[in-house]
Amino acid sequence: MSLTKDQKIATKQELAENLALTNLTIAEVAAELNTSEAKIERILNLKQNSLNDGWIFRNYLLKKVAEKGLEQVPFTALGGDYHDYWFLDAGIIDAGIIDAGILSKGNR
Repeated sequence: MSLTKDQKIATKQELAENLALTNLTIAEVAAELNTSEAKIERILNLKQNSLNDGWIFRNYLLKKVAEKGLEQVPFTALGGDYHDYWFLDAGIIDAGIIDAGILSKGNR
């Protein structure tokens, strides 16, 4: 699935706004998700190849915002039930395991 230019702009903004609501740094998020800051940056900028990773990050942010008792910024393109999307691996998303991808020194 591909997002339109407007959907990409909106999704990047929605990710960034929800991240800001958590008051967590990218380093803290990366540590909690057992990945690198570079990977989180790629997801925030929609440069990550795995579509599952974006949904895992989305779910993580929504959970963290809810834990703070704050109102979440709704996602427009990353909406609906990911279990219904054939192109996503719902089991991986449910497990919250960010794809390791191709690892190189300092690129996890």
